Amino acid sequence: MRIARLLGTVLGTTLLTTTAVLTVPAQADTGVAAREGVTLDRPALRDSLDAVHEAGMYGVFSSVRDGREWWTGASGQADVATGRPVTPDMRQRVGSISKTFTAVGIMQQVERGRVRLDAPVGDYLPDLIPGERGREITVRMLLNHTSGIGDYVLSAFPSLAKGSADSLEAERFRSVRPAELVRTGLAAPATGRPGAVPGSYSNTNYVIAGLLLEKVTGQNADAYLTRQVIDRAGLRHTYLPRTPYIKGPHPRMYESWFGLLDPARDFSVYDMSWASTAGSVVSTTDDLNRFYRSLLGGKLVGKASLDEMTRTVPVSGVDYGLGIYSLELRGCGRFWGHDGAVFGAGTIALSSRDGKRQMALAQNLMKYQELDENGRPKPHPIDDAIAAYVVRALCPDTPASGIDHSRLTKSFRFDQLSH
Repeated sequence: MRIARLLGTVLGTTLLTTTAVLTVPAQADTGVAAREGVTLDRPALRDSLDAVHEAGMYGVFSSVRDGREWWTGASGQADVATGRPVTPDMRQRVGSISKTFTAVGIMQQVERGRVRLDAPVGDYLPDLIPGERGREITVRMLLNHTSGIGDYVLSAFPSLAKGSADSLEAERFRSVRPAELVRTGLAAPATGRPGAVPGSYSNTNYVIAGLLLEKVTGQNADAYLTRQVIDRAGLRHTYLPRTPYIKGPHPRMYESWFGLLDPARDFSVYDMSWASTAGSVVSTTDDLNRFYRSLLGGKLVGKASLDEMTRTVPVSGVDYGLGIYSLELRGCGRFWGHDGAVFGAGTIALSSRDGKRQMALAQNLMKYQELDENGRPKPHPIDDAIAAYVVRALCPDTPASGIDHSRLTKSFRFDQLSH
């Protein structure tokens, strides 16, 4: 299955999915609108979400907003053994969407004068990143993935490069310190010169950013992000976990790893210290919409900081800013957000720049694709179904046929690895 080649090509970027087909009827749950309106076609959204489940996704749930109108829905199963349905209010590990939270924390410190975006990271963390690297890599380069620092994920799960998923189970309850993750990433081959574009997505950058946040605030990064980002945004069901268990209602999270795990294995219980400030946040789709609405509306950082965050460079095939990327949907507009994945769970959240049109979607089956002879995931009906749903949610007046779904899917990086 040429897993090693796959990892060597795509290691470090976010969302990834998997395959399985259920024959049970789809479950759907619609929210009550804040006011009666016409811009959200609730039956169409429900049908489009059902189509994702019917294409093979175990369970999928989503929240959509248009101004003061909102809709939530769910389709499929949270537990394939019992048939328990997925519901729209479920918690989910949101993976690399965590990077936006961490970037907000850093930008708050920029506003306080404690951090300079274009200062060498070695000025703040000389023992962690000494020498030439510490002098050449800036804080900005960490946040927009142009540092050239490699990713630690493959080393954290070494069996994956050998075509085995044994590491995923072996590391389930292992607790690892952020500094250890950083040392592993720094020891990996550099992906380029500091500041060079296109950049290369690396989780190591955001673990370093978390340690930088701790250094300049004197606080634990999780505690700071909870008080100054999560609480300030008014998120009621979002947190950074302290144990391998998720609090509150949540689906089981099934990982197939391109067929190596058959049947797909449940990884809903997992120590997320391996993801640290790069990817350990737990949230709901409604909270994610609220978070990006608060951020883009200037409630978490000021206009100057938002301008910096939305200055993009090419990184691993997307236009990446500081902890947030943009996606252009032809005939519909530009949207901002992030996607993310952990073993068994994938999430994407996108918002218009004014925060009025929003969509967040979560799924509980990952890396369902088969691999081709080059070790790349083959297109799967789930990919097209998700892309069609995103278009329906964000671009109600744009025919689905007017969007290049293959390009859209690549923008979400469903075939790529990280969290």
